[in-house]
Amino acid sequence: MTQQITQEAIGLLDRLIATPSVSRDEAATADIIEAFLKARVKGDVQRIYNNVYVRTPHWDDARPTLLMNSHHDTVKPSASYTRDPYEPTHEQGRIYGLGSNDAGASAVSLIAAYRYYEDRELSFNMLLAISAEEEVMGEHGMRALLPALGKVDMALVGEPTGMQAAVGERGLVVMDCVAHGVRGHAARNEGVNAIDIAIEDIGRLRDFRFDRRSALLGDIKMTVTQINAGTQHNVIPDECRFVIDIRTTDAYTNEETVRIVQQLLASDAKERSTRVHASAIYEDHPLVKAAKRAGRQTFVSPTTSDMALMHGIPSLKMGVGESARSHGADEYVLESEIVEGIQGYIDYLDSLRAILAE
Repeated sequence: MTQQITQEAIGLLDRLIATPSVSRDEAATADIIEAFLKARVKGDVQRIYNNVYVRTPHWDDARPTLLMNSHHDTVKPSASYTRDPYEPTHEQGRIYGLGSNDAGASAVSLIAAYRYYEDRELSFNMLLAISAEEEVMGEHGMRALLPALGKVDMALVGEPTGMQAAVGERGLVVMDCVAHGVRGHAARNEGVNAIDIAIEDIGRLRDFRFDRRSALLGDIKMTVTQINAGTQHNVIPDECRFVIDIRTTDAYTNEETVRIVQQLLASDAKERSTRVHASAIYEDHPLVKAAKRAGRQTFVSPTTSDMALMHGIPSLKMGVGESARSHGADEYVLESEIVEGIQGYIDYLDSLRAILAE
């Protein structure tokens, strides 16, 4: 069975590559995944927007539920592609095509692992969900899907990690700030320079240290990445705008982080969003124990994923391919990585089954 589902997984990946699925325009690949599952699994395949999901038929509310999730949307193809991004090409053990690595290979491998275990006895419920809009964290992706899924106790997220286990990733808050001064003529020493106020605030940000530090993710990191002020050389600016990129941790909620920054600054500061939360899971959790039992190394990921939207759900990121290939030209995944990834997921789920049964 493993050989058959592996070949069918690779065939499914070819079809997904050949079908454009840029974020917010993934209906065609959702159709493919929905039809593929309906033809091959026993569970009731459901769909909300372009998110496709299925529960194991032998559901038991007394057991914990594992969400197995990856995404089928892609970024737009890079202008530097030398190949047709929508032509799945097999060359020297590689499968080229947009979305092959991020995250088509993980999606089809998770589907294969679900199929392998669907009729087997497990100590947990399996809930497979292949989601949309992950690349933009859109309102019709995981944000719409999670409320429809009901109780989820833990999540395995498929993203290219070389099948190693990412136990944490930082969150993100972007804040738009405005320093207010008083307009005046530069030659007459008039006004209050908004640039000076902004400089003082930027210095406060540079020197500030939060009281709490995450045991896994370390300190919160704040970086001013944009600044703009002034209309002409002889006018004291009454406004200076700057942007702060804040990489948050599990030591504070994003909302707490925003309030602390606002209290720190003389400038007005407004967050764009607080929905991209940090994710951290520690060694005593079954997801991490299963990863170690299955021989996987743990690490903290520098990139974000749908884990950031799974507020309060312990989650671990592990998937097929390498993160460095994502979003670049001539994206590819190795056929051997898919073979190893499917077996890796099967072994991981077996380890999790054993740990939860102990």
